Amino acid sequence: MNVAFRYAAETDTGLLLQFIRELAEYERLLDDVVATEDTLREWLFEKKRAEAFFAVADGTEVGFAVFFHNFSTFVGRAGIFIEDLYVKPEHRGCGYGRAMVKKIAQIASERGCGRLEWSCLDWNEPSIRFYLSLGAQPMDEWTVYRMAGDTLKNMAAE
Repeated sequence: MNVAFRYAAETDTGLLLQFIRELAEYERLLDDVVATEDTLREWLFEKKRAEAFFAVADGTEVGFAVFFHNFSTFVGRAGIFIEDLYVKPEHRGCGYGRAMVKKIAQIASERGCGRLEWSCLDWNEPSIRFYLSLGAQPMDEWTVYRMAGDTLKNMAAE
């Protein structure tokens, strides 16, 4: 397997959005995608709140990842949270996903991070098997909570 990585540039917002929609379709969440090229440009490239890169094989983008820093008070240092990790279906099973996780682990290590974390849908058995094969451990005693949309706005206005 021959794979290279390239960080996303501001001119890649259309390609990023395409990958995001493909991932959302796979996760049965396409209706939840409200991101636009403009919002991606603003938050990834102007405000720099997250980073993205592509896995490239033979000149073609075969996968992408979006990640950002979080912080663990218990560890006393930053970590990295992988928001999206996606390999196009026709390129799965070739080692690109593993190479992408390795790349993010290297970034975390170079930056002195104490953790690398992500979420996975409970029904997504292929991804769960993949993550377990990497040595990742599920956080069974933790539940993710989310506030969004009107709930978030109402809380902020309280």
